[in-house]
Amino acid sequence: MTQKKHMTPLQLIALGFLIVILLGTILLRMPFSQKQPGSLTLVDSAFTAVSAVCVTGLVVVDAGDTFNTIGQTILAILIQIGGLGITSIGVGLISFRRKHMRVRDQVLIQAALNYPTMQDIRELIRSVLLMTLTIEAFGTVVGAIFFYPDYGFPNALGIAAFHSIASFNNAGFDIFGNWDGMTLYADHIGLNLLTAFLIISGGIGFFVIRDILKNRRFSRCSLHTKVVLSMTAILIFGGMLLIKLTENDQISWLSAFFTSVSTRTAGFSVVPLNQFSHAGILLVCLLMYIGAAPGSTGGGVKVTTFYVLIRTILCYPQGKQPNGFRRRFPAGIVQQALVICSLAIAIIFTGMLLLCMLEPDISISFLLLETISAFATVGLSTGITPDLHPISKIILMLIMYIGRLGPLTVASLWFRKQPDAILLPEEEIPVG
Repeated sequence: MTQKKHMTPLQLIALGFLIVILLGTILLRMPFSQKQPGSLTLVDSAFTAVSAVCVTGLVVVDAGDTFNTIGQTILAILIQIGGLGITSIGVGLISFRRKHMRVRDQVLIQAALNYPTMQDIRELIRSVLLMTLTIEAFGTVVGAIFFYPDYGFPNALGIAAFHSIASFNNAGFDIFGNWDGMTLYADHIGLNLLTAFLIISGGIGFFVIRDILKNRRFSRCSLHTKVVLSMTAILIFGGMLLIKLTENDQISWLSAFFTSVSTRTAGFSVVPLNQFSHAGILLVCLLMYIGAAPGSTGGGVKVTTFYVLIRTILCYPQGKQPNGFRRRFPAGIVQQALVICSLAIAIIFTGMLLLCMLEPDISISFLLLETISAFATVGLSTGITPDLHPISKIILMLIMYIGRLGPLTVASLWFRKQPDAILLPEEEIPVG
């Protein structure tokens, strides 16, 4: 008698994202979503839906000029679902009505949020939803005050709500129109700082925010929180200094700070990247590759992965076990970090190779930035996205999808983890 095989949690999550992307493509393609019905091709509609659900922000059409209020609302909902995950939202709403959660639901939440244990899952999902609503509401109110002089009250509130959702979920969409983006507000200190706060809040992750609120002191926080906060600070201010150094006179300290924050995974740009030097573009690519924290709305290989990799490189020549903050890393974590970083490089290289074949007239540095931006779900671009070949757009859609799920998750979709039945004999092999 054959045993019925159920879909694994990772397969359910991947399928959930695909369903939302399909629905988003259909809704954005509908005439009631567009200012000029019929102006959006199927590929561009699908690309926009994938970019929104994968909280990337790469765009082939200007959202402010293409979509009406209904279309922009659909786009905001797709971003919100993509940032939190359809599993988190669905199971979270159910948990508010039920006294007890099924074990299967708890496993789904754990996989969706990359949570290390199954303890307090019900409390976790409630706090995630409440934190999201609270922070986005704060961003909407303050943002409306900043936008009011330019747009008046009703429009300012709508723009602020969309901007708050896109910022907290680290999706680089805007509805300012005319492809201007945040370049209009490059010198607006208040809006730059508000947007940076929303990006950082979404990028450090829900576990870190909960840990900070609970312990209130850095020394009492978990190793995860210490690594995320320290790496975030180093990357933000280190990135700011290096961006200012590479771009010098053409960028202010405020813009350098904002670019360093946004580059890690948000995708908002106050300075056109096609004006950056080669050194500046390479630096942006590195920051995008590293990305945000696990359990956040951001992408990339994650700051904790990069930290484990760097500490392993530093400790190995000294004959020490990989460690950080006086805590030793398990061997499995070190292996996982190496696999994630290697898979990410393989995906980026493959995507780059295909794009170079399809787009021979575009600078390789522009294509590199575009590919890493898609994989790390950032959304930064030098402006080449709308003019890419349809096949190139499909390749970027696939890369965005892989980046949102995570390369290790995608690699694990077709396999069920099973321990080795036989311990194989060991033999040395020269490396290096």
